[in-house]
Amino acid sequence: MKGLLTQVRSYERSVQLLMVNQFTINLGFYMLMPYLAAHLSGTLGLAGWIVGLVLGVRNFSQQGMFLVGGTLADRLGYKPMIVAGCVLRTLGFATLGLVDSLPALLAASAATGLAGALFNPAVRAYLAADAGERRVEAFALFNVFYQAGILLGPLVGMVLTGVDFRITCLVAAGIFALLSVVQFRALPARRAADTDRQPTDGGPGVLAQWRGILANRPFLLFSLAMIGSYVLSFQVYLALPLEVRRLGGDGEFGTAAVAVLFAVSGLSTILGQTRMTAWCKARYAPGQALVRGLAVMGSAFVPLLLATAAPVPESRVGLWLLAAVPPTLAALLLAVGTMIAYPFEMDTIVRLSGDRLVATHYGLYNTICGIGITIGNLATGAALDAARAAGMPELPWITLCALGLACSAALYGLHRTGRLAAPPAAEPLHATV
Repeated sequence: MKGLLTQVRSYERSVQLLMVNQFTINLGFYMLMPYLAAHLSGTLGLAGWIVGLVLGVRNFSQQGMFLVGGTLADRLGYKPMIVAGCVLRTLGFATLGLVDSLPALLAASAATGLAGALFNPAVRAYLAADAGERRVEAFALFNVFYQAGILLGPLVGMVLTGVDFRITCLVAAGIFALLSVVQFRALPARRAADTDRQPTDGGPGVLAQWRGILANRPFLLFSLAMIGSYVLSFQVYLALPLEVRRLGGDGEFGTAAVAVLFAVSGLSTILGQTRMTAWCKARYAPGQALVRGLAVMGSAFVPLLLATAAPVPESRVGLWLLAAVPPTLAALLLAVGTMIAYPFEMDTIVRLSGDRLVATHYGLYNTICGIGITIGNLATGAALDAARAAGMPELPWITLCALGLACSAALYGLHRTGRLAAPPAAEPLHATV
């Protein structure tokens, strides 16, 4: 922990604030969101399709507005979007805890999603800009704070929700309100290098900028290749818990085993991210690290594939081990693969953008990957259903392994052809449209 704090202090104050802010953002978000569905269906007694609608509106408003949020950050500055996103999430979370009408719940859910679309691209672009040549290491540290918030948030939320979910909402809103004030007062203003090139000054308009980014073929190919990493990592929340509960049941064992999955994923990142990044940076080019990271993520499902060939134990302890050990190994390998890839992934986006419109590139990247996650989860769910119906339990794990290897191969091709390298100095985007 002392070494981690020393590394954090070696960066500018703005970078330090962004890391602490991200921990706090995730703390507030994850203390509330895991328990929202139970509140909507239980306390408020809403139908299942309405619960799905409320949660879907949040996801859609965030994924659909990432590009707009990134564009606004590049044009208006990073700090205003970060503060605006935190203020909007304050209002959204407070509303979720105080209202019970469907229109108000939908508005609050949309507000929380839009908030993420505003501050996520801005935070990453700001961090990349102020970390400078050390941005790979900075993103490694950023991921430590990010995962720490995800790990601690549900624990705090469980305690508060045990009293009253409304208290959870109001505490989460209070955290974002405090964060808004701190960032407004302490976070230095930061604008993109090309912010001043507005259309009235001869710079490109928004649509021209978007067309220019869509014409950036290496960036789009990289974004498509990286979709697999997000689909695979999301299985910690989808396929792995379902597998645990399929074999271990929905009782206390199933709940505890699923908690272990999340703990292994978060703690391994907190303890090993910076060491892993330093080790990889000393040995591999960014493209090579990405290839290896995706390969490790694909191999994460091999333990589950091998487990399908094992006979189902008759003893209760043997059944529990079969239900818990392979998914836990998978969660650990997914965390390792993410640790390898994530800092280089964030750095590659900046390089492929040519250091221009970085927040907009992050916004489009998040949108592409978000759409991919939705499609990938639908396909994974279909594979799980098909496996059960056909008596082929290995089918989902073969599919996920193949996805990881395919994305790793795609990244290898991009690296070998030089498409992951920084583009040469180019004319302004509007000149190429």
